[in-house]
Amino acid sequence: MKTNPADRFYFYVLLFFITAFAGWFWEVLLFFFTEHAFINRGVYEGPYLPIYGTGGILLCMLLSRLKKRPFLVFSLSLSVCTVLEYLTSYFLEHKWGIRWWNYSSHFLNINGRVCLLGAVVFGLGGTALVCLFLPFYEKLFERITPGWRKAVCLFLLLVFIIDGARCATRPNTGAGISFSSNDFSIFP
Repeated sequence: MKTNPADRFYFYVLLFFITAFAGWFWEVLLFFFTEHAFINRGVYEGPYLPIYGTGGILLCMLLSRLKKRPFLVFSLSLSVCTVLEYLTSYFLEHKWGIRWWNYSSHFLNINGRVCLLGAVVFGLGGTALVCLFLPFYEKLFERITPGWRKAVCLFLLLVFIIDGARCATRPNTGAGISFSSNDFSIFP
């Protein structure tokens, strides 16, 4: 990829939204099959989960040069994403007094914020992202004209900022989306 600062910015903005949408889609499907209902997961109203977008950018920045070493990428993805998930859970709960996930009933969990199964899934997802998707994405990104990159990124950022401003005072909560700090229901 070119080292032009604008290109790098647009590269990461689009990567953020692709991985944030992929995470949202994954969780919607997971809850659709486990709860048999459409549940718009996450703090925001839009079809994206910023924790996945942030994780995608972190993994790209930290691990993209290791794409030929999938076992190392798996281990590091597992670690980075587990720390990110724990810190995000802690922040959200202390900010709003609400948990958006609770793994208390899962094997090898830490304070219900992270668990072994989730860590392994994030390790696998990170490996797929770094070793399979990023090389494809880099080639695809180069084919998008600079004008389209800018337009799409600005539109996505505008929608995200508006959604974020609204959710800063009224986050997306409700049945199947979040739980009070005292609720320790089974939560995939």
